[in-house]
Amino acid sequence: MTAVTMWQKIQLFYQSALENGDKRTDKWLLVYSPVPIMCVFLCYLIIIWVGPKLMAKRQPVNLKPVLIVYNFAMVCLSAYMFCEFTASSWLAGYSLLCQPVDYSDSPLAIRMAKVCWWFYFSKVIELSDTIFFILRKKDGQLTFLHVYHHATMIFNWWAGVKYVAGGQSFLIGLINSFVHIIMYLYYGMAALGPGMTKYLWWKRYLTSLQLLQFFTVTIHTSYNLISDCNFPDSMNAVVLAYSLSLIALFCNFYYHSYLNRKAKKT
Repeated sequence: MTAVTMWQKIQLFYQSALENGDKRTDKWLLVYSPVPIMCVFLCYLIIIWVGPKLMAKRQPVNLKPVLIVYNFAMVCLSAYMFCEFTASSWLAGYSLLCQPVDYSDSPLAIRMAKVCWWFYFSKVIELSDTIFFILRKKDGQLTFLHVYHHATMIFNWWAGVKYVAGGQSFLIGLINSFVHIIMYLYYGMAALGPGMTKYLWWKRYLTSLQLLQFFTVTIHTSYNLISDCNFPDSMNAVVLAYSLSLIALFCNFYYHSYLNRKAKKT
């Protein structure tokens, strides 16, 4: 009886979580239920586990044309999202300090919700980065940081689009889209071949830019947790914990990739 009651409570909680989302985004792809994105996540984990084993006795796949198209397409998508986040927030008079979600069907509110969805969907597309590493036998790139960041972002932004498509969420999308313009431009140039190496001296500063975005999000979210802002504290708490975890992981990556390596050379 207790087990049945517990199962019923779980069902009621799950149904409530589905029904209490943003009604505007419920019908959009991969939004209403977490089940589809969980299936994507499970497929992602299976590929990470099986992929390197299947490639072990095979030659790396030449993906140069694919990588060039993919990376520069992601530059364009990131630029589009950056412009949409900027224009939508500016025209709607968004505050950088406290911005509740506008759940209305006004053109600007829908425009912001749509670019939030595109940002969420771009995180699904970015799982391709991992597949490309596997096919090229770049298994050293499949670090905990890489897998953790890619896998968790799809869930974070599923929740973002499901419950808070707009408001304070816009700043994360705005900053990250800008960083990804630079990041995928770097990868696109690198994919062009060894002739571009002399122009890619700024990789270290790209990592610094990524760290700067996490510090900015941490400060911004911390302020919203202690201020009287009509934005869910639960969302702010999740974002704060997540950004702190990324700061720790990226600082560790920066130290081992640049500072520790430089010290060993010296």
